[in-house]
Amino acid sequence: MHNLSVKINACEKSYPIRIFDDEISGLKSKILEITGKNRFLVVISEKVYKIYKKQLNFEKERIFVLKDGEREKNFKTFEKILNCALKLKLTRNDYIIAVGGGVCGDLAGFAASSYMRGIHLIQIPTTLLACVDSSVGGKTGIDTKFGKNLVGAFYQPDAVLINTNFLKTLDDIQFKTGLGEVVKYAFIEKSCKSDEEFNLINFLSLNSEKILARESEMLEEIIRICISLKISVVEKDEKESGLRRILNFGHTYGHAVEKLTNYHKYTHGEAVVKGIEFIFDYAFKKGLIVESYKFIAQDLIKKYNFKKIPDFCTKKVLSAMKMDKKATAEGIVVIVPSDYAKVEAEVMDEKFFE
Repeated sequence: MHNLSVKINACEKSYPIRIFDDEISGLKSKILEITGKNRFLVVISEKVYKIYKKQLNFEKERIFVLKDGEREKNFKTFEKILNCALKLKLTRNDYIIAVGGGVCGDLAGFAASSYMRGIHLIQIPTTLLACVDSSVGGKTGIDTKFGKNLVGAFYQPDAVLINTNFLKTLDDIQFKTGLGEVVKYAFIEKSCKSDEEFNLINFLSLNSEKILARESEMLEEIIRICISLKISVVEKDEKESGLRRILNFGHTYGHAVEKLTNYHKYTHGEAVVKGIEFIFDYAFKKGLIVESYKFIAQDLIKKYNFKKIPDFCTKKVLSAMKMDKKATAEGIVVIVPSDYAKVEAEVMDEKFFE
């Protein structure tokens, strides 16, 4: 078991992150240790519920089963969760518990931030993507027809419980989408300003076969590393006023890909990897990085055999990128590689594409 913690000075809040591989049937007792006698609503992914409902053993009246897919991350589903909490007569002392992937965590977290102007929240990620990224840091939200995550709130959970046994039943597509986010952390490691040095690029390169085989110790280690890096960033910049922007490496272009394909052709991680490839190519052509580093990045991505995404019409991509929430009046803000495992923010040179 790995025990980590996040301390957010701005809101004077700290919370534990526990990484373990216990039996799924023991998860409920861990939840009850946190909630005590308070009531709770469990927002759970439909796939997770079908596989684990007996082991989790939640009372039916306390469960909201969330259909899977990015399309469910909308105002309508958000309202349904709130209505379910109201029907249970939850108070500010009670809990909303997210059991699922990133969509589930984002939706349940936003509902928790809004209900009674904020009630307790526990994140229990069940996908690799949610384990290494979205469950930690307090970002919650929903999508609109104008773009992804444009409505939401920064809302820190009371605890994050990561049981790696959930990853055993994760399909290959969802496992790979999580690895896309893991690779992102490798390229931003030094900019995260962590006290611990991981050399994640080298670790991922040397252990690619073991990671793809889902060896338990490897999964726990990459989760620990990625979360440690995110904690370092979030503790320094909770609400993305500066340093936290680096976590969007590959995401501006990736979100554009998702939007242009209506959020169903490619997974988030696949789109992020395409975004990473795009921004490495852009940085090299602009003279921001040396060719050898570009080759290192390409080699690492190749080891994980991510789904190939074709190039999109530049005009359409730039238009979609301008709707990204990191865009400013000056233009499209992107995170670009600047050196080995280092990145920085800059306004994209749109004339470069003319």
